[in-house]
Formats: sequence, C-alpha cells, structure tokens
Amino acid sequence: MKNISVTSFIHTIFILAILVVTLTFYILFSSTQEQRNIQRILRYKSIANSFLLQKDFPRNGSKVKELLKKQSLKIVPFESVKKSIETNGDTRLDANSIYGRVRVFKVKDNYYIYIQRADYNLMLKDEHILDYTTQLIFTIAVVLLLFIIALYIMIIKKLLPLKKLHKQIEQFASGDMNVKITYEGDDEIARIAKSFDKAIKYIRQLISSKNLFMRNIMHELKTPITTSRIVSDTVEDEMAKGVLIRSFDRMNELIEDLAQIERITMHSFNPKKKNWLLSTIFQETEKMLLKDKKYYKFNYIDNRIYTDRALLALVLKNLIDNAIKYSEDKFATVDVIGNKIMVKSKGDKLREDLSYYIEPFSQEEKRSSGFGLGLYIVVNISEKLGYKFRYRYNKESRENIFEIVID
Repeated sequence: MKNISVTSFIHTIFILAILVVTLTFYILFSSTQEQRNIQRILRYKSIANSFLLQKDFPRNGSKVKELLKKQSLKIVPFESVKKSIETNGDTRLDANSIYGRVRVFKVKDNYYIYIQRADYNLMLKDEHILDYTTQLIFTIAVVLLLFIIALYIMIIKKLLPLKKLHKQIEQFASGDMNVKITYEGDDEIARIAKSFDKAIKYIRQLISSKNLFMRNIMHELKTPITTSRIVSDTVEDEMAKGVLIRSFDRMNELIEDLAQIERITMHSFNPKKKNWLLSTIFQETEKMLLKDKKYYKFNYIDNRIYTDRALLALVLKNLIDNAIKYSEDKFATVDVIGNKIMVKSKGDKLREDLSYYIEPFSQEEKRSSGFGLGLYIVVNISEKLGYKFRYRYNKESRENIFEIVID
C-alpha cells in the first residue's frame, strides 16, 4: 500500500465500497426472498379458506365485497386470463381440501387465485402490494450507490488540480525553468501550489545569480591568470619560475573544471549520444590528458558504444588523471570488459567512502595537488549519461578500481 498512488488508492476504496454495498444488499434481498414467498403462500391459503367456506357466495354479495376489499382482490373473468396462464403462467400453489381446490398462478408480476368449489368457480387477481420491503431495500441500495458514486466523482474532481500540479512540478524537475505553477481557490492544494510557485521563482533567481557569478568570476580571472602565466616565463630564477608556472596552470585547470561543472549541472543540458568506436573515445581522452603515454595504458577490443564522445572522454580524462596523481607508481590502466570501463591504479584503499570524494573540493590530507573536482565532474556526467559509477578495492593486487557501468 505504500507504493500505491493516492488516485489508485481512492479508485480501489470506492470500487470495494460499491462491491461491499452491492453484495450486502444482494444478501439482504436474497435472505428476505424466502420469507416473502412463505408470507405470500400463507396469505393465499387464508384467502382460499375464506372463500371456500362461503357456501352461499353468489347470494352473499355484501360480505364478499368486504372480503375482496379487505384482501385487495379483484374478480376477473376466467376466459380473459386463461390464455396468459396457459402460456406464461407459473403455478405457485395447488392445494385441495374437502371444500374444493385452490391454485395460485404467477403471470409476469401478477398473481391469480383460482378457487374451485362444487357449486362455483372463481378467478381472483391479487392487487395487494406485498413487496414493499423489496422496493424499500432496492430504493435504499440505489440511493446509497448513487451517493457513493457522487462522492467518488467529487473527490476525483477535487484531486484534478493536484494532478496538474504534479505535472508542472515534473516539468520543472526535467529542466523547464520557465514553468509557472497555476493555482485557484484557497484550499490546501492551492496553498501547496502557491508555495511551490514561490520556491520555483526563488530557485530560478538563485540559479541565475549563480550562473552570472560563475561567468563573471571566470572571465575576470582568466585574463590576469593568462597574463601572469606569460610574464612568469620571463623570470630568471628557474625554481621560482617553475613554482609560478605550476600555480598558474593549476588555476587555469580550476577555471576549466568550474566551466565544465557549470555546463553539465544545468537542467537544460542534454548529452548528444551517438554510436562511437572505443578507439575514437580514447583518442579524445588522450587529447584532453596532455600526458605522455608512458603514464597510462588502454586494454580493450574496439567495439562501438552508444554515448556522448566528449563527455565520456572527459570522465575518463578525470579518472586517469586522478589515478596517475595518486598512485604509487604514477601509472593508470584502463580495462574495458563487457559494459564496464575500469580505471585502475596501485595504492592504498581510500580512507573514506566514495561519497566523501564525490563532493566538490574534497581531498585527503596527503593529496595536495588538484582541487577535488575530478570525481564530482565524473559523477555528474555519469548521471547525465545514465551510467553507474562505482569504486572497489582489490586487496590482492592492491589496486583502486573506479568503474563506469554502461547500461
């Protein structure tokens, strides 16, 4: 029941309610049906006895009229109903006594009592409404079912704005930053919609401010860093020159990483997937690495995979770069087995869980190089591509293994 939607839950409740009400009234109707039949037969026997005991029936008109009125009976010509009884009649009672014979027939919804004596025959039509209980039960059942259906329609109609709100929120979650939450009235759903609309506007403002800040700061930093990098080449002291060059290169690397993060974390960003050969992707990775091939190795069969070449190459670049930086032998191996791309490097197991390292600017104390953005970029790109990113440690080979699982 935890995973069932509110609408489905309401559907289920009302269907069960209708079934329970229908079954209850059916059982009630069925249980009273036999009692009604017994009452009817007893009544007809009493009527029959009353008429069979009337020896002077043809002459005792006033008494007969009183009896007919009391029992809601009507004398009808036998010939007028004979054909209907023979064709559609259902015999409900056939009894004999010393005074004569009584037969009761049902024709559709009408009951006829045929009384036979030695001195006269009589056909009576029963106009007494004995099924008022049935009608009452049926009426109550219909009214109750109509009430349940009306209540169901009212609740579903009340939930329609919630469905619309859910759709609009999904639009926002999928990256449509221009979605506007509409709401009417002042009930709970309208208040929730109003709160979401305020939250969306606030988030939109925050994203706009963040993007503006990121672009301005990267633009403002890029020019002085580039200028300082050029000037650093003129420094005569080789040691100081090397320190400056490394510092400016690292600052450039940070700006590039921040630009990548801004691009891939935007909701509107969508990967451009195509079928690519692994060799093409690895060539792109090598261009990004700007490292000698003696620091890494690719082991793979050149198959095609459906991916975004630039994004997957960036993922591999960051993983290989980290592997080289933090491994004992400054070497990284990339193995492709089935749908897994594994980046391996020698070293001790990570001290913290993987979740610690995928946070931006996270580093262990001994790791002084880099800015801790590599794995953060890897995780975000993997999510955009729909891939799984995992880490494990092989004790036997003392290898840290980062896996990209392509589903």
